[in-house]
Amino acid sequence: MIAGNDLRRKMKIDGVRLMRVELGQGEVGAGPAETGEAFYELGLMYAAGRAVPVDRVTAHKWFNVAVAQGYRAAAPMRAEMAQEMSQEEIAAAQREARLFLTRH
Repeated sequence: MIAGNDLRRKMKIDGVRLMRVELGQGEVGAGPAETGEAFYELGLMYAAGRAVPVDRVTAHKWFNVAVAQGYRAAAPMRAEMAQEMSQEEIAAAQREARLFLTRH
């Protein structure tokens, strides 16, 4: 288990790596960015506005990707997020998730 400052440092590094993947400046490969849990954490970042602006569509997208990567704990968060979204927003999030998954 990682404690205190080490955990914060690891989350910052993983977050930066995931942001680069999202922006098309990096690739998903061996390491934290390819795990469903990392994508779930990215969804939480967008859902809560941690270090990024709150964006429900992008949060839902990352929860979709996390579930697709086998991280089932993301499904309830995705459902909760969907309750606050329009059908158009949900459709946009699903399109973005599919696009991401086909490219990575």
